[in-house]
Amino acid sequence: MRKRKPKLRITAPDPRYSDPMVTQFVNNLMWEGKKSTAFELFYNAMDLVAQRTGTDDVHALWKKALNNVMPQVEVRSRRIGGATFQIPTEIRAKRKVSIGMKWLIKFARQRSGKGMADRLAAEVIAASKGEGAAVKRKEDMHKMAEANRAFAHFKV
Repeated sequence: MRKRKPKLRITAPDPRYSDPMVTQFVNNLMWEGKKSTAFELFYNAMDLVAQRTGTDDVHALWKKALNNVMPQVEVRSRRIGGATFQIPTEIRAKRKVSIGMKWLIKFARQRSGKGMADRLAAEVIAASKGEGAAVKRKEDMHKMAEANRAFAHFKV
């Protein structure tokens, strides 16, 4: 980069769990700037998770689901001598978190169910058990990185 690194923005903690990661998740969940709607949706989903699983600490369950979805490695395309190689690379901590959040939301949206809160709750419960589409996506990415391990010496 030519210019200096941009200053990191500090995300405010959310009202219920006092966790900035929840705010980041809600920011990714938000559509058309409707943040209060996104917060309501997230909290309704967490209430549904508490109801279905019977646990008190829903926040810990959500964090577990997020950890189960976060990828450790990814493959990046690199053109070397006319051929394109898929090179496995480690992912920075912040990118891991943001990818995990985006996958959880994406696959919750693709689920069938009545209402987004219901679908998000179902995806969080599945991810906390190590199941669901988001976890499968992570495993697929890890398999692809493992398959292309021979090209790791081409590091980007």
